[in-house]
Amino acid sequence: MTGANGDADDVARAPWIPGPRRSADDHADLTADPTPVTPPAPTAPAPPMPPEVPETGAEADEPPDVPQLTHRVLKSLLGAWALSACSAGETKAVEDHLTECAPCAEEALRLRDAVALLHEDRDLDLDPLLRSRVLENCLGRRPARVPVPEWVTPYDAETARLDALLRDIGESEWHAPVRLKWYEDDHLVRRKTTVAGVIGHLLAVDGLVSSALGIKDPLGAGVPELSPTERTEAFWSALDRPPNRALRGPWRDQTHTLIRTVSFAGRGVGDLTVTYKDFALPLRDSLLERAFECWLHADDIANAVAYPYAPPSGAHLHGMIDLAARLLPAALAGRRRSGLAAPARHLVAAGAPGRSLHLEVEGAGGGHWYIALDSPAAVGSPDRAVAQVAMDGVEFCQLVAGHISPEEAAAGQDGDREAIRDVLSAAASLSRL
Repeated sequence: MTGANGDADDVARAPWIPGPRRSADDHADLTADPTPVTPPAPTAPAPPMPPEVPETGAEADEPPDVPQLTHRVLKSLLGAWALSACSAGETKAVEDHLTECAPCAEEALRLRDAVALLHEDRDLDLDPLLRSRVLENCLGRRPARVPVPEWVTPYDAETARLDALLRDIGESEWHAPVRLKWYEDDHLVRRKTTVAGVIGHLLAVDGLVSSALGIKDPLGAGVPELSPTERTEAFWSALDRPPNRALRGPWRDQTHTLIRTVSFAGRGVGDLTVTYKDFALPLRDSLLERAFECWLHADDIANAVAYPYAPPSGAHLHGMIDLAARLLPAALAGRRRSGLAAPARHLVAAGAPGRSLHLEVEGAGGGHWYIALDSPAAVGSPDRAVAQVAMDGVEFCQLVAGHISPEEAAAGQDGDREAIRDVLSAAASLSRL
């Protein structure tokens, strides 16, 4: 603004106060001078620009004198700068220094963020689900250094989620009691252990997959063929002291080794057989089964230490439900041979359609499955469905894990009651330690 004679207006200005610096990368000149300190000599007049301001002088709107300060002094001024407590000259000196010194720029940014937390109206209580949401987002977006096959990602995600939970709990919580339960011969079985004991169980059973891949077995070399329950009991018995947080490292190293080995192994590795003594699964299904166990036992741990824990993503949950649905016909046939299920009503040739039960799973990961009733070799057909069961996805997984009984399952049921009872009981029989 100029007077009538074109000279600068003599109206007094308010003292110049430095504003907050938004980040260490903001190199804008915060002085009132609209031109750079050392502007290049213009070769032609620029009509839109304001009149050139002299670099020296004693006018009120001139930039403050910038003192020549050493690095040590400038570093000591960072705290005062973050609080906007420096003089104008010191502020300019500090901010000029931040454009040249990366360590000081990073420290200045941390101090400015810390000052923002001191605002008296700010709520410092973090959302207890914040960590879970951030972790889920990171797991969904992070690029893998080694391409991980899609069928391995549920195991990768669930082991990472459990490891994050373990990282958060305190020393004493590793000894918190955990009650494991599952079904055997239509009877509920309970086993009391600790958080550390659960990790030992996962370590021991994952060793079956390690052995199939030629990786070191946590139970040692030359171990006879044992069931998952027998392996767990053998591992717990071999410990010279009660299990503690020291098991986290070996368990996590084993999961990383499994994922890395499978990722480098090539396409055919998914068909490799993993033997569980009484049954066997291809490796791709075995790792999905291990992801399922990891999630359910992580939920057991979370309940024991009052930690918020969400189910797997919808895509991973769908794969786990699909695996259980594919195992149901064989489980039903096994129960029939043991006299625990009603005899088959029809003889069905392999690959031919037979009677089926329509399993409708609702919610995330849901879908429709047709469970063959008369033979594991038969094909479930919508045209020959004699019954229908509708359940929530997480509730169905709780049934398969033996956490709820067939009678407790709040299922929508329609059709052949005998078939419904046999299928729900077969689902519970898939559970084990």
